[in-house]
Amino acid sequence: MSGLGRRFPAAFIDRYSRLMPDFDAFLEAMQRPLRRTFRVNTLKTSRARALELLADLEPEPLPWCDVGFVLDRGEGVGLRIEHFIGLIYVQEAASMIPPLVLEPRPGERVLDLAAAPGSKTTQMAAMMENQGLVIANDQSAGRVRGLIGNVDRAGCLNTVVCRMDGGVLARAVAGSCDRVLVDAPCSSEGTIRKSAEALDRWSPDASRKFAGLQKRLILAGYEALRPGGVMVYSTCTMAPAENEAVVADLLRRRPDALVREAGLPGLKMRPGLTSWDGEDLPEAVGRCRRVLPQDNDTEPFFVTLIQRPGHEAR
Repeated sequence: MSGLGRRFPAAFIDRYSRLMPDFDAFLEAMQRPLRRTFRVNTLKTSRARALELLADLEPEPLPWCDVGFVLDRGEGVGLRIEHFIGLIYVQEAASMIPPLVLEPRPGERVLDLAAAPGSKTTQMAAMMENQGLVIANDQSAGRVRGLIGNVDRAGCLNTVVCRMDGGVLARAVAGSCDRVLVDAPCSSEGTIRKSAEALDRWSPDASRKFAGLQKRLILAGYEALRPGGVMVYSTCTMAPAENEAVVADLLRRRPDALVREAGLPGLKMRPGLTSWDGEDLPEAVGRCRRVLPQDNDTEPFFVTLIQRPGHEAR
């Protein structure tokens, strides 16, 4: 099956036709190109001033993010001076969801365990008004260079950048973080709408290659939380092996972990799967959330809010 010159592999059709009750709408949405979106960087400018500067592009507000906007004529926005000096950050709409669900607050200690290229790191620093501490980590030297550049361009003064194995770093800060973001490396199925190469790379085996790393990172992130702290685990893939199955593995290893309901007004989210590939998953996994392209005209995304028992995060 094809659209916009793309052909979806038979295995892709087979897998997701079994997962999506409205599969035709899903497939049609996956064939449409994404509209360009950006976020106003409130560390450097106001929402009103940014809209004034970009008025010629006629930005439309995202209904669920007060500093997020969508453009029908977004070509070249990444070359604008407003982006170059950090007044705005060109960021896919669904990528803005995990920080909004995590809700980092000024003065807190926040760990971003797989941070590059920095879209969510810089978003969280802005939400924290440059107060407190964001520890932004990535293991790849090449990706860390881009992360440093974006943190600098956005004016994030409360952010330190690390290049470490995520598990090693999490052990170093164990039990001390108010909030943790694990936006895990994944098979990136969600990027198919903007990248034909993502579809070319797709295979049924891709998820298995990432699942081991994802299970290690979500466990590391949980151990970094202080009692009462909260973590978001997210991916830009739809594969249950990288999403619900990873959360289920954490719940088996840490039965005290609490999966909390997550939601944003104006954004449609669907519940996580409670069975997959012949296996029943813990009931709590149903409180995970799936963001699908046919519901909000975004990339697909997966997000889960998890709390470590204890006093509520400050």
